[in-house]
Amino acid sequence: MSDASRITVPAALAEFHESYEDEEGRAWIAGLPGLAAGFLDRWELRLDGPPAHGAVALVLPVRRADDTPAVLKLQPVDEETEGEPVALRAWGGGGAVRLLDHDASSGTMLLERLDAGRSLASVPDDEAALLTLTELLARLVAAPAPAGLRTLADLAEAMLAEVPDALPALADPAERDLLRSCAAAVRDAAGDAGDRLLHWDLHYENVLTPLPGDGREPWLAIDPKPLAGDPGFELLPALRNRWDDVVATGDVERAVRRRFDLMTEVMGLDRPRAVNWTLGRVLQNALWDLEDCDEGEETLAPEQVLIARVLLGY
Repeated sequence: MSDASRITVPAALAEFHESYEDEEGRAWIAGLPGLAAGFLDRWELRLDGPPAHGAVALVLPVRRADDTPAVLKLQPVDEETEGEPVALRAWGGGGAVRLLDHDASSGTMLLERLDAGRSLASVPDDEAALLTLTELLARLVAAPAPAGLRTLADLAEAMLAEVPDALPALADPAERDLLRSCAAAVRDAAGDAGDRLLHWDLHYENVLTPLPGDGREPWLAIDPKPLAGDPGFELLPALRNRWDDVVATGDVERAVRRRFDLMTEVMGLDRPRAVNWTLGRVLQNALWDLEDCDEGEETLAPEQVLIARVLLGY
């Protein structure tokens, strides 16, 4: 049996690419088994378990010629994915998964294998999990961004340009005012958008443990969408994730402030700048949500509205 015939593309992954990428996505999915088989041969790998996937990438557990475990990650090259190997090389395994090999033309990467069954989301103590994530984030953003990455400055300019067209879509005047306030915060901060290497998607499920006996640090980041910018733009995923834990405190606003204060203190951030860039992240998510929602359903995510209102009160 050929390697290509042994590779099954998960239905959910195929559906995503076929729905959102149309003909190009269908073509990529159709060629994926052959692409994977080619890299199994090229990098002397053998399959070592069932496939996994995220929204975009196919991930195959493999073993290298010396029998060490690894994963083969296949994903299309686009503006979100092309910077991933650049960031992983810059971090060099310090706080992040190790990049073992990379093919620039196809975007295919060979990565060290981590324990996909144990993410930071599995840590029951919410504050302990947040502290771990924040300490990891502080290490990652200490690195200067390599040349050629997308920049927060450009992102901020593009967001601000979209706001006038987005505002009329919101029926609630209070939500329109909130979006204007987020845009004002971005304008205030955009003159100095920073030059640190940002992960841009560091939430609890993107932090995994190494395999037993690897001798690596306890937690490692995966799946960056790298950006050059200010570390304050990194905080929102951790503020809004594990929202049930926030609600369970009985005082949601206090819990949000506690998360924000912990993160800014541990990372040594200027709090007013971190407020502005976190509001910028709320703005970015709101613009994405408004673009994707069906007509008549234009409203902001309630947890993000609450986070924004707490921060505007600082």
